[in-house]
Amino acid sequence: MLFPFLSNYDELQNELAKHGCTLPLSNDPTVLSQPLTFGQDTTYTLPNRFVVQPMEGFDSGPDGEPAETGFRRYERFAAGGAGLIWFEATAVRAEARCNSQQFWLHKNNVDRYAALEEKTRSIAKKEFGHDIVSIIQLTHSGRYCKPIRGQRKPVIAQRNKVLDPVLQIPDDYPLITDAELDRLQDDYVASAKLAAKAGFNGIDIKSCHGYLINELLGAHTREGKYGGSFENRTRFLRETIERVQNEVPTVFVTTRMNAYDAVKHPWGFCSTPEDYKHWDLTEAKQLAAMLHKLGVPLLNITIGNPYFNPHYNRPYAKSVRGAEPYNEYALLGVVRFANIVREMQQSMPEVPIIGAGMGWLRHLVVRVASGLVHEGWAQLFGIGRNALAYPDMPKEIMVNGEMDANKACMACSGCTELMRAESPTGCVIRDREYYRLP
Repeated sequence: MLFPFLSNYDELQNELAKHGCTLPLSNDPTVLSQPLTFGQDTTYTLPNRFVVQPMEGFDSGPDGEPAETGFRRYERFAAGGAGLIWFEATAVRAEARCNSQQFWLHKNNVDRYAALEEKTRSIAKKEFGHDIVSIIQLTHSGRYCKPIRGQRKPVIAQRNKVLDPVLQIPDDYPLITDAELDRLQDDYVASAKLAAKAGFNGIDIKSCHGYLINELLGAHTREGKYGGSFENRTRFLRETIERVQNEVPTVFVTTRMNAYDAVKHPWGFCSTPEDYKHWDLTEAKQLAAMLHKLGVPLLNITIGNPYFNPHYNRPYAKSVRGAEPYNEYALLGVVRFANIVREMQQSMPEVPIIGAGMGWLRHLVVRVASGLVHEGWAQLFGIGRNALAYPDMPKEIMVNGEMDANKACMACSGCTELMRAESPTGCVIRDREYYRLP
């Protein structure tokens, strides 16, 4: 463990002051129980401010359909009380998967996805009497494609002098062409039609964490209509969203979007040319405003790359085995993520934005999440690793006003180790009956 956990709010405030940082803290957690209505032409009402983030379980069946352990995870999420359940990354084609057991939606298994969505919705209705909003995340894994166990099949949008050496991608490795990207838009639209048929309310065109669309956002050195200028780098995301809106009008469209890659310029999005550790959110804010003008009703903001700099998007207490430990206080990572979300939210207060990346705080996250919403740093509270470790967390906060530190995520990276081992993924501490490290 790099740094000890904090036990109480006095310790948290002392540590924030010691490092010259601030986080908003509120003693009124009832703000997290308040409903929220969003949308433009069609509106949706969330029963509370809790969001289960898209957490990959890597437990699909042989044809990409949700396995029984997948059903179990979403049943637990629904019984936990969150009003918005953001279903995990689901590939738009077989070769787009980052793991041979990643979800993959297609015409032959759409009924299984419909059953999963309906089961999740029905449990929330039975337990709480509320109707959830469901979003499914559609993805192409780009340079992290590994559709066959143990065999990487990268699809890259540009030469990247920072990330290519990590994956041993040679200098002559072919780039995905503009024509191939044009055809890939068709796959997103086809998957969105199937997701609508399965009953999902919303579609996330995933553009974060180093995957293909996120790489396009930072493709400053790419030539052609999908690289170079800001207009070109954002073209694929914008055009795909517009196509889904036009061709699948029964769902709303959003994105989980990187606001900052923390990768050296010109190979990352919103890193300053002078120092990649500093961010300039000008383009992220410009893109968010463009997406809202297109009709995107809410945004899920994140940062970093879980394969390259995971402490940016999920500050942790312990790194995965064999990884280089990072020399940064996890609290500072929490503060960085919160402040980037604050900048995004305050630049467009009319659009609900999700705050996340706070699992390291354990039970202290209650007052922080409440403060974020009270002070307008975010309008929704995203739960990632804690959804695996402590699925009842929203319910217990709404009922008791607090959570149990002995049930919370330990930020131990065990779930990530399972992912790296291409195993079904969950909490190896709180749910060890189902999940054990190899």
